[in-house]
Amino acid sequence: MGLLSWLIALPFLTAVAVVLTPSRHWRMIRWISAFGTGLHLVLTGVMTWRYWQEASRDAVAMSKALATKLYLVERFPWFESLGIQYYVGVDGISVAMVILTSIIIFTGVLASWYVDTRTKEFFALLLTLVTGVFGVFLSFDLFLFFMFYELAVLPMYLLIGIWGTGPKEYSAMKLTLMLLVGSAFVLVGFLALYHVSGLHTFDLQELAKAKFSNDFQKWVFPMIFVGFGVIGALYPLHTWSPDGHSSAPTAVSMLHAGVLMKLGGYGALRIAVYLLPEGAVAWGLFFMILATINIVYGSLGAIMQKDLKYFTAYSSVSHCGFVLFGVAVLNLMAFKGAVIQMFSHGIMTGLFFGLIGMVYGRTHTRIIPEMGGLAKVMPWLAVAFYIGGLASLGLPGLSGFIAESHVFLGGFFGNPWTSQTVMQVLTVIATTSIVVTAVYVLRGLATAFQGPITNPHFEELTDATWPERISTGVLLATLFVVGLLPWFFVDLIEPSLMPLLNRLHESGLVAALP
Repeated sequence: MGLLSWLIALPFLTAVAVVLTPSRHWRMIRWISAFGTGLHLVLTGVMTWRYWQEASRDAVAMSKALATKLYLVERFPWFESLGIQYYVGVDGISVAMVILTSIIIFTGVLASWYVDTRTKEFFALLLTLVTGVFGVFLSFDLFLFFMFYELAVLPMYLLIGIWGTGPKEYSAMKLTLMLLVGSAFVLVGFLALYHVSGLHTFDLQELAKAKFSNDFQKWVFPMIFVGFGVIGALYPLHTWSPDGHSSAPTAVSMLHAGVLMKLGGYGALRIAVYLLPEGAVAWGLFFMILATINIVYGSLGAIMQKDLKYFTAYSSVSHCGFVLFGVAVLNLMAFKGAVIQMFSHGIMTGLFFGLIGMVYGRTHTRIIPEMGGLAKVMPWLAVAFYIGGLASLGLPGLSGFIAESHVFLGGFFGNPWTSQTVMQVLTVIATTSIVVTAVYVLRGLATAFQGPITNPHFEELTDATWPERISTGVLLATLFVVGLLPWFFVDLIEPSLMPLLNRLHESGLVAALP
């Protein structure tokens, strides 16, 4: 097993260790989970360093390439008669997503230190889910990709249905059914690519060499984009998201919003746009319009919410719209913004949902008007909320500013296939969400944390425990690192985006001819 296989296997092996631990040793189960995810974070650092050393030599060559160069590749036949193989590797986009997932699962375990109901099953399912996520980000065989994709989705039903709150059975079922419908669209698209290519392979790099007709791309591209768009909360297929967020336990909400929703943008960019560039040119404006609706609708929905989880869930719908908007714009600046937004929003919402769980565990309410003056008794959590809120509204120096500015600039730059005036109008409409975001974030935080303490019970509350401080501290530090050192992420992902852009221009310009 190479390094990438260990990155996929380690969470599953940790889950096995958790299962083998007697249920009465619940403290040991927590420590095993924390150790496994902490070790994974270390291995992720090793992977990033090795990738950086190898890829830095190829950056210039990649600017003219049509195929993404992969590193740390592990590859061998699996079901050879069907053209299925175990094929994993990394490029800059994969590295960014693996770093995000490692941070979120480690901090999510620490934020779940309070779980004392069926602790073994909870952590085992959580670690199994994240095994699937790592597999998705590292797979370059579409069959293997889809297998891990399903592994990442299905445990959500049990995690929400058993450990959730409120109408948890309804939320779990709605989430699972809608994501499975999206999976069905993706699967049909994958099988169509496999069959029409004539190559008898699911290898992503080999399929990129196939000559798919313009008509084929025009009907398969929206199928795959919509399939991934469901998990990316694409309007109007987003309705599962607020219900799922509101009912999920803390760590599941962190993974759900922080990582799982990013599978949508990742799949749309990695597979739909990369393999079907002429389809992307034909449908780009349509999906840009839907993403604009996402951004505005989500921010307006958030401003109406009184429940902290629904408040953050609608905010997530809006911010995930920036990812899909950036993908649909089809230029390098917007692509960079989309990938950075996936990372930034993942950290930001992971922080928000972790903090909401910590506050709810103390106040036993998520209703904003029922709070007030909490900063006096839990200053650490209050400051963390403030910083996360400022990142959400795009304050310079934090990660949200870097991501959203790239997306908006990309929208103004336009592309050769769509009316620049139309794209600029949509971009201006999307930017209005910044004002709305500032209103609901500042108003919500002021209501919950400022002013006098409204409930005498709150005066006896305590601030964050040490696992909670470590969890929130890691997430806060990441927001500052991305905001203050954006060159690291830009240099990390840009070489991997250039081949995609080259393919888009080569095929897209042909598709645009009369």
